[in-house]
Amino acid sequence: MASETARYSDLDLAEFKEIILNKMQKAQSDLDLIKSAYMNDLNNGTDDTSPTFKAFEEGSETMSKEANSQLAIRQEKFIRDLKNALFRVENKTYGVCKVTGKLIGKDRLRIVPHATMSIEAKNLQR
Repeated sequence: MASETARYSDLDLAEFKEIILNKMQKAQSDLDLIKSAYMNDLNNGTDDTSPTFKAFEEGSETMSKEANSQLAIRQEKFIRDLKNALFRVENKTYGVCKVTGKLIGKDRLRIVPHATMSIEAKNLQR
């Protein structure tokens, strides 16, 4: 009889699923906020001011949009990672380090619920 791979109990997985769902909800609302700021093209009333100030304003707006775009990309990746973690919860492989095959510590998973490697494996990468 083949020995079963170490995994978290269904009770533990339910706890992690709750954490992941909460993080996903917050991440999605943060992403919506970032996107609305990015899409927001309100005129800040610089039409009647000096051309120099308007140029600074437009440059600042461009930088702000680029920063928001980068934030949105990172947030989308975070949401995708959380969805993948949820998938691992459903197929009961959640919390198993992809490098060592050992369980990732519960404290680490509570803080970084989309982690796929243990601290031990992370340190080996350096």
